[in-house]
Amino acid sequence: MAGAALTWEKTATIADIGRVAEAADRLGYHHLTCSEHIGVPVAETARRGARYWDPLATFGYIAARTERIGLATMTLVLGYHHPLEIVKRYGTLDHVSGGRVILGLGVGSLREEFDLLGAPFEDRGPRADDALRALRAALASNQPSYHGEYYSFDGLIVDPCALQAHMPFWIGGRTKRSLRRAVTLAEGWCPFGIPVATAAEWLRAHDLPAGFEVVLAADRPLDPAGDPDGTRQTLSTMAAAGTTTVSARFVHHSLEHYLEQLHALAELHDPTGGTISDH
Repeated sequence: MAGAALTWEKTATIADIGRVAEAADRLGYHHLTCSEHIGVPVAETARRGARYWDPLATFGYIAARTERIGLATMTLVLGYHHPLEIVKRYGTLDHVSGGRVILGLGVGSLREEFDLLGAPFEDRGPRADDALRALRAALASNQPSYHGEYYSFDGLIVDPCALQAHMPFWIGGRTKRSLRRAVTLAEGWCPFGIPVATAAEWLRAHDLPAGFEVVLAADRPLDPAGDPDGTRQTLSTMAAAGTTTVSARFVHHSLEHYLEQLHALAELHDPTGGTISDH
């Protein structure tokens, strides 16, 4: 429900989001996503969209209306937060949701937003790597301890921390570096704006760990209700490219059309061929 909004999405309500979440949960979708932007420059809105629901507040609402579906931040910008802020906020959400949080995390690329928040921009890559290590050390402990290049803490209580013993990290971005970061410091890769063929080429250059998630969107929005055969072919091509979970972007013109597409894709999907997220 974020990004370059279409017609109905520009004025969609939290009740509309709740209907989508309940349908996706009932139909067996793997996760829902919510992106993070504090303020988007006017000149960027045509490319990035303008409306971004805050993931923490939105997922808190969705958690109360769903039972099984994962809640994936796509993505939190690491440089905007101290790692212990993420531990406290999303550790609490993990309890609220019964252990359903997936932390999609990224380095960030919108310099104007970094400047707005007074966050360092030039060293955001190594700073993000240190934040990822700090998060992994702290999420599962009420008495976290970590000493790194940018972040250092111990001798304090953070309670609650995460409910999950090992909360999944997925790394966003659109560079080869984001994939290397994901392979070495996370459990999955969730890039944006990368053609499926390009992602497949990059993936072939890596020895991926067992269980590593590759979360990709199709090159064009899916239309399972209007073009089921084309959708099946797209899903097959994506699976062959290394996709483990398809981030489902749909052709849709209204809330009801979006819900129709959710149902149509669930009917087409082969459970043995990977999982589907509601993007």
